[in-house]
Amino acid sequence: MRKPEMILIDVDGTLVDSVPDLAYCVDEMMAALGRAPCGESRVRNWVGNGVERLVRRALTGTLEGEPDEADFNRAYPVFLELYAKNTSVRSCLYPGVREGIDLLKAAHYRLGCVTNKAAQFTEPLLKDLGVYDDFSIVISGDTLTKKKPDPAPLLHAASFFGCEPASAMMVGDSVSDVAAARAAGFQIVCMSYGYNHGIDIRESAPDAVINNLTEIIPLLEQAA
Repeated sequence: MRKPEMILIDVDGTLVDSVPDLAYCVDEMMAALGRAPCGESRVRNWVGNGVERLVRRALTGTLEGEPDEADFNRAYPVFLELYAKNTSVRSCLYPGVREGIDLLKAAHYRLGCVTNKAAQFTEPLLKDLGVYDDFSIVISGDTLTKKKPDPAPLLHAASFFGCEPASAMMVGDSVSDVAAARAAGFQIVCMSYGYNHGIDIRESAPDAVINNLTEIIPLLEQAA
């Protein structure tokens, strides 16, 4: 592993356990449509590709299915209104995140944040949880025309920091993060927890897997 010049960190499933709020909004949306709730355990396996995809998954009960477009057009505004009021009511930082960020900053690593969540939800969430100001750049799902697993957000961050992709690192939790990092030429470290549709992230062969963000420090200390 190479010592990076900058580190880009994912939000949902890496920094923040946002499922409690997302599941609440999904179930309230389903109730408004006269449908049965999905439940937090199912929502936990659906998160990771933005709220539009989450709503589609809730309506079909599957990862890849497509709902009737009229149903989606009724449901999506309901979800957006609910989530705007419940972005950080039940969500929290994972254990070790605050400490890990502090250790990275103390070691003078330049930090950025990247997520597929829209900016209207990302920025309030990070601010409410007290970590927004720790990042020099926050790239949301609608900052650019493309989002993860496309490499564009990662390359945008590298350009912002004036850093070659080979000297950058991504920290995430999903196959989407691994795919984006590989396509961008970043190193990729993944959390063992998080949202990867119920599949062990080790199957995606990231460069390293850690259980707590503080564990990234020994990895970096051993890097060339």
